[in-house]
Amino acid sequence: MDAEETSADVAGTRKRERPYKGIRMRKWGKWVAEIREPNKRSRLWLGSYSTPEAAARAYDTAVFYLRGPTAKLNFPELLPCTEKSAAEDMSAVMIRKKATEVGAQVDAIGTAVHNNNRRRVFGQKRDCGGGLLERVDLNKLPDPENTDDGLVGK
Repeated sequence: MDAEETSADVAGTRKRERPYKGIRMRKWGKWVAEIREPNKRSRLWLGSYSTPEAAARAYDTAVFYLRGPTAKLNFPELLPCTEKSAAEDMSAVMIRKKATEVGAQVDAIGTAVHNNNRRRVFGQKRDCGGGLLERVDLNKLPDPENTDDGLVGK
């Protein structure tokens, strides 16, 4: 039974590591996307991203252009709007370019939202035990007017 539980744990871990099709996580935490070209052994490198969603969107764009509207997508509700004839004539280089553009846009939006939330949290005043404390900018020199002269030398 231990062997079954261990294999189930490994499968469960693998599921968590790859939340979307066509992506994987590097050891250092970046998410990468790549896809195999149809009828070839080669792969199209789609880029490295900060979020799994950005990598998955890059994969979706590439798989849509390679396999058409019947392709299985991670986000089918976000299907790229394009003409069928334009998708058929795209080279591997153009598909890679489109996919990396989409992934980079999603990554930029995700990073901006994340940074905006951090700024909002760190910019707020906090209530600590009855009084409001404001975060101090440690890179700013103190004003000479605010120094406690009465404490110096005592």
